[in-house]
Amino acid sequence: MRVSAVGLGTWQFGSREWGYGDEYARHEAGAIVRRALDLGINLIDTAEAYGFGRSERIVGGAIAGRREEAFIATKILPAFPLPAVVERRARRSVERLGVEAVDLYQLHWPNPGFPLGTQLKGMRRVLDAGLARHAGVSNYSLERWRAAERALGRPVLSNQVRFNLVARGPLGGLVPHAQQQGRLVIAYSPLAQGLLSGRYDAKHLPSGGIRRGSLLFAPENLTRAAGLIDALREVASAHDGTPAQVALAWLIRHPNVVAIPGASGVAQLEANAAAADLELSDEEDVRLVRAAEAFRIDRSLRTRLRRS
Repeated sequence: MRVSAVGLGTWQFGSREWGYGDEYARHEAGAIVRRALDLGINLIDTAEAYGFGRSERIVGGAIAGRREEAFIATKILPAFPLPAVVERRARRSVERLGVEAVDLYQLHWPNPGFPLGTQLKGMRRVLDAGLARHAGVSNYSLERWRAAERALGRPVLSNQVRFNLVARGPLGGLVPHAQQQGRLVIAYSPLAQGLLSGRYDAKHLPSGGIRRGSLLFAPENLTRAAGLIDALREVASAHDGTPAQVALAWLIRHPNVVAIPGASGVAQLEANAAAADLELSDEEDVRLVRAAEAFRIDRSLRTRLRRS
């Protein structure tokens, strides 16, 4: 099994919260997937919760006739994860995607209200029925990832978590575990929802609903992030690249880590793909981490955001 170091996240396909609209969902989204395959990006990640299944249908339509080129990952929202329910929901995802089986089926979030063994029994049924080739989890701690693998009785291939220069927590346990055991850490929000792209500052605020409500994009925190953004820009300039490409390159230089940035258009998809060819030096890595460590989010602003 081989997956591209830079994949494609598709939360924005058909999801109203990103504000891209129906025209994007009907035309641009499919074009993004097809161009990704053209460039050798085979990891396409979606979920039943994205656009209430619309993202899966868009991905399915885009890969029609090219199934062998894609490594398709989708996720179940484990709201009521009894074994029969997990299997039934997997069948519905497979139908929406128009494939015989997905390559990776993931539990989207932990659900402590149900025994882990019960949830993984459902995953085992999915694998045994041939609906998925590999099992994965998402947003799991290292302890819970290990427990899921024990409960499944076979490898839990991957753990999809928030991981970027600002959110470096996975380096403390998840990434070393993946390297030691031959597993995979899939980094979602690899650009911190666009903070690391260098597009935003206190005078240039995002307009989309997701970003507008995020603590990261409060004007005060954007000002605090200036040092990190400057470091990304300077390293990018040395490589004739962009801050976003540098942020992605920093992630995927860690073994057993792949990134799944989204894309607002084909051009952005192409720029993300080019990050796989950008090789950072150890000195540049240290510089970026130091700049990231100096960035301190003012979490007291959360109350203000909620009130506004």
